Amino acid sequence: MSTLLSVSIAILAGLLMTRAVKFLKLPDVTAYLVAGILIGPYVLGRLGIDGLGFPTEQAVSGLGLVSEVALGFIAFSIGNEFRLGSLKATGRQAAIIGVVQALVATLLVDLALLGLHLLMPEKLSAAQAITLGAIATATAPAATLMVVRQYKAKGPLTDLLLPIVALDDAVGLAVFAVSFGIARTMVNSQLDLVSILVNPLVEILASLTLGAIMGWLLTQLEKLFHSNTNRLNMTIAFVFLTASLAMLEFRIGPVTVSFSSLLVCMMLGTMFCNLCPLSADLMGAADKWTSPLFALFFVISGAQLELDVFADWAIVGVGVVYILARSAGKYLGAFVSAKATRCSDSICKYLGITLLPQAGVALGMCTTAAQLGAQGTLIRNITLFAVLIYEMIGPLLTRWALGKAGDIHPIPQEVQERRQRKLAAAPPKPVHRRRRPAAAHNK
Repeated sequence: MSTLLSVSIAILAGLLMTRAVKFLKLPDVTAYLVAGILIGPYVLGRLGIDGLGFPTEQAVSGLGLVSEVALGFIAFSIGNEFRLGSLKATGRQAAIIGVVQALVATLLVDLALLGLHLLMPEKLSAAQAITLGAIATATAPAATLMVVRQYKAKGPLTDLLLPIVALDDAVGLAVFAVSFGIARTMVNSQLDLVSILVNPLVEILASLTLGAIMGWLLTQLEKLFHSNTNRLNMTIAFVFLTASLAMLEFRIGPVTVSFSSLLVCMMLGTMFCNLCPLSADLMGAADKWTSPLFALFFVISGAQLELDVFADWAIVGVGVVYILARSAGKYLGAFVSAKATRCSDSICKYLGITLLPQAGVALGMCTTAAQLGAQGTLIRNITLFAVLIYEMIGPLLTRWALGKAGDIHPIPQEVQERRQRKLAAAPPKPVHRRRRPAAAHNK
């Protein structure tokens, strides 16, 4: 009962917060995150009332399955952007920009934090600096997608942005695996080429293969049904199934075979949108079904943010350097590569700003970094600090950049006036005729 009560309160808190901050013109994503913080362990949760928000971090982590499912649907939706017709126009640009901006972000963070290591070797080790540089590649596809959906953004920047965000995760996984392998070698003094080179390559290839197989199978099974309702049910079931299969992990000799849930579900969406002729209609219907799921996901994400990281000034200081270096890397990498691929001036100017949000993938990376022992704890806290800042300001900056680029169009005045008239118009009162008494009627 307490779990259901927490879920319902989380969704209601998120929705009400969007109304409470409406006058500030904040994106819904930011409102959901603020609602999560308020009902999380550090604010309302301190009251210790079960079911009323999340009194402990364990209560929040108990809903981790919801986050996994939501990320699966988010990745599936982003995979829908990889239609072959669209990629013919933007595929080359998206590939180049996606790789360059991720590598430049890693390079600048590595340089900045290694410089900080030379100044304060007792506070930050070289292994920690290299690992944080790899985490800097990750961008949050969920926040970006939600802003695009809320404001119905359409245009050249949006068409290029979503494939880049999707590709960013694949690049990030590869960079992190190599950098973390080097960091672990520095800490343990043991060189492990399998972990550095083989495992990340296997993870990427295995994820794409599993997603492609599931996408093809979904398309074939869709043909058995003639009702769009049943097809939608089949699609939703397959996203659940694919997300669960992506949690598998096993070993073949010295090689660990694991999967990235984001890559698997992205590939599922890519295969589905290119093979199924009804995919556009089904994706539109699925978007309506998943709206409350996404709201719950961001409220939970807000509740997971640990505010006690602000108590340590060393973490705050390193975190500020990390944020500034990563932001500069994302912007400069996107700007230079967009110029090189002859993108428009508006894309060159505003694309990098839309790549700042950071959340789920980065948190997964810092969880892996816990293998470094005590050094992994500092990496986790700095990442949590950066995620807290990025998740609060990232959606705002994304909305601003999309608006400046002309991809967010204001609602026409005529439409606004029509909505106001409908809301102001009171429904007509039913007319009740008074029946005459039977005696009077007989006369």
